[in-house]
Amino acid sequence: MNRRRQTTHSKISPVVIVALILAGAIGAVGGVINVYYKNCQIHTSREIDAIERRIEEHHLNIRTVQMRSDQILNLFVIRKQLEDLGTDLRPIPPGISEDISGHPPSAVASLETKL
Repeated sequence: MNRRRQTTHSKISPVVIVALILAGAIGAVGGVINVYYKNCQIHTSREIDAIERRIEEHHLNIRTVQMRSDQILNLFVIRKQLEDLGTDLRPIPPGISEDISGHPPSAVASLETKL
């Protein structure tokens, strides 16, 4: 009965310790990379939102300019302004004016012969 009890001490081998450290390092690097990519996604989505806001502002500006040009080019408003200014300008009857193209026919014909 005086025998010594055999106790089994389980020693952790150095290979297991290195493997645990390596797994922890890989997990930490993976977490850092995940946070980095999430921040990149947030930054990109903010840039996209800013660009969409600028596009909407440009569309609004375009509509405003079109509305103002329509108001300025309104025939009745122009006639009223001319009357208010007391100008000598009078409307042209529809049959007197004629349409003239931008290029004279001789210039077009000379271009075709050179080709």
